[in-house]
Amino acid sequence: MSPRAIRSAVAGAAAARLSYAVLRSRPPGGASHWTRSNHRGEAVTLLEGPAVAIGGVAGALAAGGSSRDRLAVAIAGAGAVAFGSYDDLAGTGSSKGFRGHLGALRNGEFTTGAVKFAGIGAVGLAAAMIAGGTARGADVACGGAGNSSGRRAALAAIADTVINAGLIAGGANLLNLFDLRPGRAVKAGLLAGGLLAPAGADAAAAPLAAAIALLPEDLGERAMLGDAGANALGAMLGTAAATSLSRPARLAAVGVVVGLTAASEAVSFTTIIERTAPLRWLDMLGRRPAERDTAERSAAEQSAAEQSADQQSADQQSAAERA
Repeated sequence: MSPRAIRSAVAGAAAARLSYAVLRSRPPGGASHWTRSNHRGEAVTLLEGPAVAIGGVAGALAAGGSSRDRLAVAIAGAGAVAFGSYDDLAGTGSSKGFRGHLGALRNGEFTTGAVKFAGIGAVGLAAAMIAGGTARGADVACGGAGNSSGRRAALAAIADTVINAGLIAGGANLLNLFDLRPGRAVKAGLLAGGLLAPAGADAAAAPLAAAIALLPEDLGERAMLGDAGANALGAMLGTAAATSLSRPARLAAVGVVVGLTAASEAVSFTTIIERTAPLRWLDMLGRRPAERDTAERSAAEQSAAEQSADQQSADQQSAAERA
């Protein structure tokens, strides 16, 4: 890891922890505004998401290096967290996935999820246009050789923008699909970061460090990324891929993102993970055991049954005394 990436990671982690502490002490709109039920039915806060986004953006801006790349990461993270927060706080959850939101649109209903998809798409395009592409250092450089070379350079620039926008917006959406269990989206992000490491994607250091800094809150089931955090983390990792990978590698990455997103409409990632031993082990790493959840529910049900029996016995005894 380069010194620049280390500086970015440290700044991102510190900003995430600090912003989370501030948000927890003074949650905008009140704590209940940010409280949701997790997969166990327990209350968790969504404030992890904005804190991770703030850390990722702050770390990216502090990284040094290309100002265009830093600005692209910052815009991707800030835009994605804004639209993700809107869906978190204003959404009803009545429609899920592309198919659900498109179905709602056909019925004349404009959902918060549709607003988020459109907004993150626009954010992805803006970040991609700012970042440019790897072609700008190769194809554009030969633009003065003639009209033919200039046209090729222009087409290459357009192709890079489209590919990069797909990576950024698609990455934002895909990572959110994994945010169904504690720590799963962060672990997926870390795997993606590991794949980007050989390409020298320093831009991934800040968002990943920010997510790692708050991973104990996520695994401890005190907080969750929500749409805000998962969309922002995915968008920033997509930007890191867009600014570091070659065009063939980016095309392959877009293909993977599109394939997994399409698969999510037909199959459950959770079901696949739970049925695949290595994935299940990784998914449960650091989490509360599932057996504990079952035992807690059984104990709660037993306690409720005992209380009901005691109350019934007391009522019978009272009725007998009155008689």
